[in-house]
Amino acid sequence: MFCSVTAPASSANLGPGFDCLAIALDRWTRVDARLNGGDDIVDAGSPDLMGGSNLVIEAMRVTASKLGFRLPGCEVRVTSDIPIARGLGSSAAAIVAGVRLAGQLSGKGPLADDVVIDIAGTMEGHADNVSASVLGGITVSVPVSGGFVSEVLTPWIPWSPVLFVPDLAAFTSDARAVLPANIPVHDVVANISRGALLAVALRDRREDLLAVAMQDRLHQPYRASIFPHLEPAIEAALAAGAAGASLSGAGPTVLAFARPDEEERVGLAMAAAAHACGVHGGHQVIRMASRGCYVL
Repeated sequence: MFCSVTAPASSANLGPGFDCLAIALDRWTRVDARLNGGDDIVDAGSPDLMGGSNLVIEAMRVTASKLGFRLPGCEVRVTSDIPIARGLGSSAAAIVAGVRLAGQLSGKGPLADDVVIDIAGTMEGHADNVSASVLGGITVSVPVSGGFVSEVLTPWIPWSPVLFVPDLAAFTSDARAVLPANIPVHDVVANISRGALLAVALRDRREDLLAVAMQDRLHQPYRASIFPHLEPAIEAALAAGAAGASLSGAGPTVLAFARPDEEERVGLAMAAAAHACGVHGGHQVIRMASRGCYVL
């Protein structure tokens, strides 16, 4: 028996939607599994994904334990074109693919999306990237007792995601370490209001609202201390015509939304601003993934 599962990259937060909003992106992690007649899951030579390949196998084992079934012995191979440790959901994609694959190999039929999100979100600690990777489109996720409530805000947007991806990796633990334990009430109110406005702007494709709606006061001002290119890249993107821009997840990638005729100008402007800060990398114009994780 041979089974393959693929899951998309994602960009979380989109500014004020800390740990709850995310967009699925057209970069993919693929996991191939072949039954080998043994008793264990074996990594069949996956590339160095900074823990990603191990996360797939860990997610498979967590799923089997949580749902009470035994996985057959198999060889697992992971391939991915998602940049690792860049704030593009590589770990969420690996975990989602592992959970989905475990369900396929269990013989009990495909797992429901909400089950995949609950297991993967619990492993991640939040379900923003996970929900986008499972459902596709732009999603919102809310932690509730025993799991998460996740919904697709929109399966389509008229703007292209444009990324500035730095050459150097950064880790979520470091980006979370700079966040303060307490946030002033006026900053919390600013984020709640912008998060609500952002949901309207994305759902109704209101380009005129995006620049304001994607502003953040909960995490980006603090993460700018370790990502000196963040604010200059956002400013450059907006000056070049982007509808809105933000840090991608925990960084260091910066994401902007641009009309198709302005994609390259926005990407080049972000890259130039970052390079002026001594942060080197390149820009990418990609598409939103309207489809989430699926079995090939």
